[in-house]
Amino acid sequence: MKKKILATLLCVTMVASLLVGCGSSKPKSNGKVLNIYCWNEEFKTRVTDHYPGYEAVDGTTGKIGDVTVKWNITPNDDNAYQNNLDAHLLEQDKAKADDKIDLFLVEADYALKYVNSDYTLPVADLGIQDSELADQYQYTKDVVTDSKGVLKGVSWQGCPGVLFYNRQAAIDVLGSDDAATVQAAVADWDTFAATADKAQAAGYKMTATVNDTYRTFSNNVSSKWVEGDKISIDDNLMKWVEMSKAMVDKGQTGTADLWSDDWSAGFYPEGKVFCYFGPAWLINFCMAADQEGSIANQGGWGATEGPQGFYWGGTWICGATGTDNADLVADIIRKLTTDVDIMTEIVKADDDFVNNKPAMEAMAKDESYKSAVLGGINPLAMYCAGAGSIDLSNCSDYDQACNEEFQHAMKNYFDGNATLDEAIDLFHKAVVEKHPNLKYE
Repeated sequence: MKKKILATLLCVTMVASLLVGCGSSKPKSNGKVLNIYCWNEEFKTRVTDHYPGYEAVDGTTGKIGDVTVKWNITPNDDNAYQNNLDAHLLEQDKAKADDKIDLFLVEADYALKYVNSDYTLPVADLGIQDSELADQYQYTKDVVTDSKGVLKGVSWQGCPGVLFYNRQAAIDVLGSDDAATVQAAVADWDTFAATADKAQAAGYKMTATVNDTYRTFSNNVSSKWVEGDKISIDDNLMKWVEMSKAMVDKGQTGTADLWSDDWSAGFYPEGKVFCYFGPAWLINFCMAADQEGSIANQGGWGATEGPQGFYWGGTWICGATGTDNADLVADIIRKLTTDVDIMTEIVKADDDFVNNKPAMEAMAKDESYKSAVLGGINPLAMYCAGAGSIDLSNCSDYDQACNEEFQHAMKNYFDGNATLDEAIDLFHKAVVEKHPNLKYE
């Protein structure tokens, strides 16, 4: 109940713009403490490793010049990060200067909750011009552009997704692990389904779970989850439901949650999974590359574009209204998201796909850059192609709740515990419980 009250209070306060001083004068730049709010160590690592002049003090503190940097890291589990961030944002106008949030991070699924509020500073108010961001991928800007067309955040990374295929499975099913051969077999959803039949005949599941393909469909919708106060289900999502149900009924995939043991079983040869969908970070950091015997550890994955372009993940930097370190916030954004040398360094050191077209295009041609988990190929050209095709014009403030609850509800249908109509009704009720202002028919 406390979580619901806090979330409701935050949303009402944001929409009403009641905080004293929000969106008033030019932000200050004379603060002695830079308070950063995030949910894991990733951004902290990027700053500590790549921001010039950063000095580590201990696990939660650093120094940039004479400014003390304080890291407030709260995991995402059970919405803890947003709850913590929301509570402090509500107190932002009352907080002492050294306690005010200066910079915080958001993900795409809930970015608009903060972007469409007075808690985030327009990037222009930080002195950053559009021309400085011209080399960034457009979709990364669309995610954090508010309802008035104002850019309210910037990302150092892009997360275009591809289809990662088990090379041995491709040989067993298609007779070749050549990327062009595999791409021809997964070029669209009809051929993907036909290849799933072949994979099953060869003893493989096509995917570990229906949730593996979900984002390729949800990223390619033609309408928003919510228009006004009405919830609607896009036709492309119903195509996912239809395809997924058929595959589950045939035994060609499962219904396990992402990150579960059943989902990750296919990271190993005995798991017998043909493919996974994801961005660079998935295969580099989540598919057991450091575990002896895993497919990634043996360099046994390949990559190809797959049926549709999509993205998964990404982190956006937002300057907080009320910051007294605007110049430093702006410099961190500039260094990590516009400096080609630093961004190229991030690619080489961290295997990250960065949000800078020239940097990525140059690295895509760099013969010295190789992915060990992908058998020594340089996959960056296909990532670049995918990043340029992503369209997020149909994002809404309610994407996180709708996407989560839709998958939860459809699991009941896939598993035979509900009819399709019953599952759709479960979905609507779950979203309205989270967002009582919405309606369904």
